[in-house]
Amino acid sequence: MSNELNQQLSLEQILENIRWNEAGLVSAIVQDAATLQVLTLAYMNRESLKLSLESGETWFWSRSRQELWHKGATSGNTQKISSIQLDCDGDALLVRVTPNGPACHTGATSCFSREISAPGTAVASAAGHAVQASATQTDGTVRATADRFEVLAQLEAIIKEREVTRPEGAYTTYLFDKGVDKILKKVGEEASETIIAAKNKDNEELRLEVSDLVYHLLVLLQERKLPLDDVLSELNRRHERPRRD
Repeated sequence: MSNELNQQLSLEQILENIRWNEAGLVSAIVQDAATLQVLTLAYMNRESLKLSLESGETWFWSRSRQELWHKGATSGNTQKISSIQLDCDGDALLVRVTPNGPACHTGATSCFSREISAPGTAVASAAGHAVQASATQTDGTVRATADRFEVLAQLEAIIKEREVTRPEGAYTTYLFDKGVDKILKKVGEEASETIIAAKNKDNEELRLEVSDLVYHLLVLLQERKLPLDDVLSELNRRHERPRRD
C-alpha cells in the first residue's frame, strides 16, 4: 500500500492497513503543511479517523475524557487537513494541516514549545506549563529560538478574540468598531512611517514602526477573515517554485 492515505483506497482498506494498538488507537503526529512545524501528538481511533477523512478537519480520541474530540470545536482553532500519511510500520500517522490558530491549549502555536536539548533555552512556569525562553546575547539582543514566530500566532489569536469579545477601551476593539476603512488608513500610515524611518537610517524607530505595521496588518487579515497561515503558505509556495535563472 502507498504510504499516503488517498481516495483510491476505500475507507475499510485504509482502516485495515493501520496497526491499531491494544486500545484501538493510533498515534497521529500533526504537522503544519506550510511551515512543517510539528504541532502536536494526538491519538485517533477508527471513528475519529473516519470523521477526519470525511470532514477534512482533524478529529481525535481523547484518552483522558474517553470521547471523540473535534479539534477547534470550542476554541475555533480548527485544523484543515492537507494530507494524511501512514508510516512504514503502519502504526503512526502524519497529518499535515493548515491550522486556524494555535494547536496548544496554552495558546502556543505548537505543543512542542519547550526546548530541553540545550541548557537555558526553556523554563517551566510556576503553574507547570512550558514556557519558551530566548537567550539574551552579549549585545543585549534576543537570540531567536525554534519558535521565533510564536508571538505572531499569539498576537493573531488575541486579535481574533478581541474581534469577538470587543472589550471596552481596547485599541483593537476601536479598530474593529470603526471598520475596514479605518484599519486600511492605519496600515497606510504605519507603512509611510516605516518608509520614513528606513530613509532616516534610524533602526530603533524602524523597529517600532515595523512592529506597528505588522500589528495593523494582522488586524486587517482578521477583518478580512484571511488566516496568517494562508499568507505563510503562499510564501512557502513561492520559495519552492523553481527559479528561472
